[in-house]
Amino acid sequence: MYEQQHGSIKAYVTGFIFSIVLTIIPLVLVLNHMLAKTALLVSILLAAVLQFVIQLFFFMHIRDGEGPRYNVAALILGLVFVLTIVVGAIWIMSFNSTVQ
Repeated sequence: MYEQQHGSIKAYVTGFIFSIVLTIIPLVLVLNHMLAKTALLVSILLAAVLQFVIQLFFFMHIRDGEGPRYNVAALILGLVFVLTIVVGAIWIMSFNSTVQ
């Protein structure tokens, strides 16, 4: 069987600090109206993607282990489903005003 490997306290604290910083940056940008709308959306999305990657590496230990990579395959499939649903919903909502 596989041994459960857990991260160190240092790794958890580092991941937590990165997550907090990547949450505060978009908040400050929005509250202080520091960027134009398009730049603001891009910065929020960039911070969200970076935070997602940090969550995977520091908390879900996606890079750890020598075992089968079923977790990564399931994660990629889940991301495909989520992206399909989100992009489809945005596409439908963007054309909703032209139909009415």
